[in-house]
Amino acid sequence: MTRTGTSEETAAAAAPRRGRPRSEAAEQAIVAAVLRLIERGYPLALLSVEGIAAEAGVGKATIYRRWPNKEELLLDVLQRIDEPEPPRHDGSVRDALVAVLEFLRQAALARRAHASLAVLSTELRSMPELYRRYHEKVIEPRRARMRELLARGVESGEIRGDLDLDLLGDLVIGPMLSRTLLRPGAELDDPALSATIVDTVLQGIAPPVTGSGAPPL
Repeated sequence: MTRTGTSEETAAAAAPRRGRPRSEAAEQAIVAAVLRLIERGYPLALLSVEGIAAEAGVGKATIYRRWPNKEELLLDVLQRIDEPEPPRHDGSVRDALVAVLEFLRQAALARRAHASLAVLSTELRSMPELYRRYHEKVIEPRRARMRELLARGVESGEIRGDLDLDLLGDLVIGPMLSRTLLRPGAELDDPALSATIVDTVLQGIAPPVTGSGAPPL
């Protein structure tokens, strides 16, 4: 029988590839350690790779193999704790806007339920570069999707087309963000809240005109 390979080739094929596989368990332990430290009151700016590694029970090298610096680790943590966004809604633009607001409502409820998430959102502004990166990677893509959705509504005739799309987006999501960021004790448990906000914005807040006269001032 003819041999199809040398013993050296066989050994090379059986040898493990260079580099260490990423450990999901280690990553989860590191992310959990960051959240625990924040919940205990450690400011973001004062967190250190050494402290995070000690809390997670790993070496600093384990962190640096996954993230080049503390800022990238914190950015990853921020992205991981975000609720998954709803898939594209191909129905009416009204229903798609309700889905967007429902995503924001659920994310706000999650933050209220976990102190570390609420603190993390507040502390983010203490690190301007991290705040900028978060907006670049998370917030701006969401705003772009909102503009695309509203443009679809203008094209379909569901939304008036004489206003700036960014302004329209602010009008839709502003009430939910106000309850999330500016009024931490405001009601968010009502499952009809998202639809109420969207329908109110789409219909306007002026009272309906009755008869031929203008509504009373």
